[in-house]
Amino acid sequence: MSIDPSAQIHALAVIEEGATIGADCVIGPFSIVGTDVTLGRGVVLKSHVVVTGLTDVGDETEVYPGAVIGEIPQDLKFSGEKTRLAVGARNRIREGVTMNTGTSGGGGVTRVGDDCLFMTGSHVGHDAQVGNKVIMANQAALAGHCVVEDDVIIGGLCGIHQFVRIGRGAIIGAVTMVTNDVIPYGLVQAPRGELDGLNLVGLKRRGVARGDITALRAAYQALAQGEGAFQERAQRLRDETDSEYVRDMVDFILAGSDRSFLTPS
Repeated sequence: MSIDPSAQIHALAVIEEGATIGADCVIGPFSIVGTDVTLGRGVVLKSHVVVTGLTDVGDETEVYPGAVIGEIPQDLKFSGEKTRLAVGARNRIREGVTMNTGTSGGGGVTRVGDDCLFMTGSHVGHDAQVGNKVIMANQAALAGHCVVEDDVIIGGLCGIHQFVRIGRGAIIGAVTMVTNDVIPYGLVQAPRGELDGLNLVGLKRRGVARGDITALRAAYQALAQGEGAFQERAQRLRDETDSEYVRDMVDFILAGSDRSFLTPS
């Protein structure tokens, strides 16, 4: 066991032998930190938090009551192999959130980036790869093997199907089931997840230049109305554009995937 002397640990917390507790950590009453857990500098576990498994929690992450971080995958194929959960820095993990470790068949590691917000009751499934500055609203659920790129917002009560990829800067409206890949900067809504334009509000809030937004809108129209298959339209855009935002979209479409795409209507 390694506990930095500056850590504040409530007398009613349980720190199992072998855990590593970094400088300036605060661990509240009735919280449990497992044998293979490493907490970075300034991590705060409020009361009734469970952090278990082979789990790393990055600096200054806050975990709220009732969250369970690092439990085994919800996968019947899992047979006890040693897999990991890696959570980045400055995340806010609210009440009742669950995050599972990976599986041997999915690479063995579930990853969460930096500066994310996971609202009450949200779930990150095994082998998911979550980027930076992602927001998952209340009760949103991310199934196994999903990839969520940076700056994505997933609305409340959403379900993301296993192996789905969600591109950078996309937004998923509340109460939406997403079963296919979402292009970067896309706007998805409706109960069965329809691509309904671009996340223009998000682009403007991030200060994206007007010229790049115009290029993205033109690219979206070309994907919706151009000749040939969806990937063929994307390939033509790659050859024609000099916008890095359009290239992000095109590269995402042309990369390998286990799912098909939500396409413009």
